Amino acid sequence: METPALPLFAAEADPGPSFLELLRRERPSALPGGALDGTPPFDVAHATTIVAIRCATGVVMAGDRRATAGYTIAGRRMEKVAAADDWSGVAIAGAAGPAVEMVRLFQVQLEHYEKVQGSGLSLEGKANQLAQMVRANLPAAMSGFVVVPLFAGYDQRRERGRVYTFDATGGRYEELDFAAQGSGSVHARNWIKAGWSEAITAEEAVDLAIRALFAAADEDIATGGPDLVRRIYPTIAVIEADGYRQLGDDEVEARAQALLNGPERGGSEQ
Repeated sequence: METPALPLFAAEADPGPSFLELLRRERPSALPGGALDGTPPFDVAHATTIVAIRCATGVVMAGDRRATAGYTIAGRRMEKVAAADDWSGVAIAGAAGPAVEMVRLFQVQLEHYEKVQGSGLSLEGKANQLAQMVRANLPAAMSGFVVVPLFAGYDQRRERGRVYTFDATGGRYEELDFAAQGSGSVHARNWIKAGWSEAITAEEAVDLAIRALFAAADEDIATGGPDLVRRIYPTIAVIEADGYRQLGDDEVEARAQALLNGPERGGSEQ
């Protein structure tokens, strides 16, 4: 099987290390939202609550597993948190289809840039690349396919975790402590605000993220709480100096069970 030849460009038209620009020139329909046109005549599956918490050694990202379409549960096991590269992660909220497509394109873009340039982007550069993709999705967002991600990672130059939020127009904003997006974000954010401190450890941040998602599920019908029967628990990742690490299901289950059975069950005590 022959490998497809790469397109050739004149010097003045070379897209350089931008995979997004390469798609814009060669296959615009593959851009985020590029194949979407008009308001959908059906309920679009949406990803809901995601959080990112900066801790003393890096950052913790977490997301519930439920996707909804109108008042229907469209999926119970959606993965809303993924590795962008070895030292950063991205979490998605909004229209599920375009969001998943955007994450895959973002992962390819970071790998493409590193291969072309011979070195990786800075963490801030990665956030800027994702902002461009969110901006490219604006026409689809105007039709109801809004995608609003969170981006976070360990900055090897500054030796600390950093968290970035975005708006539907591609605006990028760095948060110094924590962030949340999605339909249950206001409830998750309030819980995190009550428990966050500058010296919070990664272990404490993981527990805080789980509590925040449980609190959001109690108040928001689109956010999925712990499903003890199906053993469905939040997706949680820790990003520190040694890289991106996703917690296994058994570890998240043990932590979730401990929190559900603890004195702070239901958020009645703080």
